[in-house]
Amino acid sequence: MNENLSAEQRQALREALEKEQAALREEIRSEVLAADLHRAEDIADRVRDPGDESLVDLLADIEYADIDRHIQELRANEAALRAWHEGGYGICVDCGEPIPFARLQASPSASRCIDCQEAHERAGGRPPRL
Repeated sequence: MNENLSAEQRQALREALEKEQAALREEIRSEVLAADLHRAEDIADRVRDPGDESLVDLLADIEYADIDRHIQELRANEAALRAWHEGGYGICVDCGEPIPFARLQASPSASRCIDCQEAHERAGGRPPRL
């Protein structure tokens, strides 16, 4: 556990993670229901021109991309909660240094410090070194 965090900060971050998790689960549920509804409408209304069909496909792709992004965020959140329970929360997965409270407060699921996150993004998002 990041020893630079007070007990109050750790508790606030845990609560933020749990709140984020609940919101992500609800967002995914809503998006899946909306995507299913749009697919049902598409099937029910097969008399379309090719332009309409392309638009429906594009909208479905965007909906599924949003769902996928939220699933990835939920996985990061679950990993952060697991790390919180196992004592590794708030430690950068790349350099092993504590992640500052301000960063965790802004992004409770953060697994990297700012410097390592920027390097990760410049490198094209490759997995952390083990």
